[in-house]
Amino acid sequence: MPIPPDLPVTPVTPVTPVTLAVSAMGTRFELVLLGDDERRLRAVGEEAIEEIRHWHDRLSWFDRGSFVSHLNARAWPGPVTCDPEFFALLELCREVWAASGGAFDPTVAALMRASGFRDQAREEDAIARARAVTGFDKVELDARARTARFAGPGVGIELGAVGKGWAIDRAARILREGGISGALLHGGTSSVMGLGACPGAEGWPVKLGVKPGDPTVVLRDVSLGVSAGAGRAVEDASGVHGHVLDPRTGRSADGVGLAAVVGESCALADAWSTAVLVEQARPQGMPPGLTSLIGPGEDGAGPWRIDGPHAATLIRS
Repeated sequence: MPIPPDLPVTPVTPVTPVTLAVSAMGTRFELVLLGDDERRLRAVGEEAIEEIRHWHDRLSWFDRGSFVSHLNARAWPGPVTCDPEFFALLELCREVWAASGGAFDPTVAALMRASGFRDQAREEDAIARARAVTGFDKVELDARARTARFAGPGVGIELGAVGKGWAIDRAARILREGGISGALLHGGTSSVMGLGACPGAEGWPVKLGVKPGDPTVVLRDVSLGVSAGAGRAVEDASGVHGHVLDPRTGRSADGVGLAAVVGESCALADAWSTAVLVEQARPQGMPPGLTSLIGPGEDGAGPWRIDGPHAATLIRS
């Protein structure tokens, strides 16, 4: 998967946790676990780490042996049979794609390549051709047979905007099943989940941004997904182009410095934060149970825009 940008997001952790980490999906995942039995914490935490590795192996766009690569190579003329969890991930992607009006769209694989974020230089003609094979309506899902098929050659999926959150959701499930009720999980600081609360706090405080007045999100059994236009970019004669693309135009999503979403599912928070960044506003189809936070413009000017059910209870300035 593409390496995510370094984001101005700071998880605040207790002094004496059990901490485990793994490099996966082009970034560093960390688990901060609380409890009075260190051996059990480490044992359950290692299971959660293995789950993250498992999803790295399945979702990596760059690994020819991953299931995503297999799907991209075989789903046309296809179809390709998926296991239940991977098929559920594709269904989640279709759901957010439809509700966001296409602002979130995992079929950006061809656009990412044509835009210079894979193995070729950025080419305007190639971007125009890639737009013709972009759109999740070109991914045919058969729930009865549990298969995925692409509508034509050139279609491909890239799950970097949702994969870290999906892995964190599954790692958190293992922690809960293992009896761990206090934990902070994050992937590259842009996909974060807080279980329970750290000592002396009402949850797990996570600072967004670096300036005075930037909000702190207090996570208690909820997740945070963060997307930012800064970070990876390519430059050509027409200018500098960020790595977050509007799938409908093929252009970089510029104008908003940072977008974040709070919700129970980390995968949904990740996916919707991408849609918010692309739209530079809260999409009309965004579920009311999610909270959106939109930072100032790329010039740093303007207030934060916060909307949703967590605004009063979880957001601190």
